Amino acid sequence: MAELDNLLASREMILVAGSGGVGKTTIAAALGVAAAERHRGRILVMTVDPARRLATALGLDEFGNTPVQIDPDAFAASGVKLRGEVWVAMLDTKAGWDELITRQAPDAATRDAVLANPLYENITRRFVHSHEYLAMEQLHDLHASGEFDLVIVDTPPSRNALSILDAPNRMIEFFGSRLLRWLTVPYRSRLFTVASKPFYQVADRVLGSRFLQDIADFFVLFQAMESGFVRRAKEVEALLVDPRTAFVVVTTLETAPSYEARFLARSLLDRGMSLGAIVANRVLPESLASADAADSAVALLEAANGDLADAVAEVLDVPPKQVGTVLKRIASRFDDVALVAARESDRRTELADLAPVLLAVPWLSGDIHDLAGLGLLAGHLRNGG
Repeated sequence: MAELDNLLASREMILVAGSGGVGKTTIAAALGVAAAERHRGRILVMTVDPARRLATALGLDEFGNTPVQIDPDAFAASGVKLRGEVWVAMLDTKAGWDELITRQAPDAATRDAVLANPLYENITRRFVHSHEYLAMEQLHDLHASGEFDLVIVDTPPSRNALSILDAPNRMIEFFGSRLLRWLTVPYRSRLFTVASKPFYQVADRVLGSRFLQDIADFFVLFQAMESGFVRRAKEVEALLVDPRTAFVVVTTLETAPSYEARFLARSLLDRGMSLGAIVANRVLPESLASADAADSAVALLEAANGDLADAVAEVLDVPPKQVGTVLKRIASRFDDVALVAARESDRRTELADLAPVLLAVPWLSGDIHDLAGLGLLAGHLRNGG
């Protein structure tokens, strides 16, 4: 499909977004393959999916923050012909925070103190929307490096479709929040320190020695990096509305995911961000909703116990009565399938009104688990819609 090829060739960053369970990770990987099939250059697919499903799809055991190239010979052996290079990386939250602290610390002493804090790993691991913010940080770094011609980011699954968009602003808000002021007030107020000493002593007995002190120490050090964090967050926000960045929203045509996709698409447009395409995944053929298909189901039901059953039974070498039962069941249940296909057709129309490109990917016979499967899916994406 020319529109998809143009999208992949004209952008430097593509963020693949949508609700969980719609196939975002696999679609992101297939977009990377589709780009490398048609265009020369270095394409990176970065996943932030904690389940690491992309590693399975690409035939890799494990990878991390450092991009690695997929062997071109492996693609060739799977029947996938590439013009460009496909690289992959996976966001490692712990390594990502370490790199972030190292970069933003005002000096080596602050850096070492933060990394050595006993609660550092636990706090950052539980930091709300940590994956989303680190994904945006990584995207910023990769873009600034100029190492890749196209970076495709598989965004984290989230109950809130806007989490990935709001992550930079949340970091800015945190540094101005009451929580941070409360956590660091003992260092800013001698009176508070004296008044709260009994509380700290009780807390230490209940929670362990220096528990609250360690928290306060960490956030005082964290606050020392405020200017760097805020500056970078603003740069990331600017990157999201950059014309070189586009979003691809992935959904199925079930009620909840398609509603979420429409909500996300409208929000992107309202925020001045570029909606490059919507991918409707696992779609039934629209022809199943046609009158001809319904007539065929009626004819099949009428012929289920006649010559048709005998002919099919002979080909399959099974009892005709059994074949007749199966054919009847298929024909009698066809109305249910046709109803679903009709509803999906309506939802496709609604999504098409929001996006410049709507790609429809059919139900496939099995899960995508190898490079050949990704090549097949890339072909459906190019021909979809």
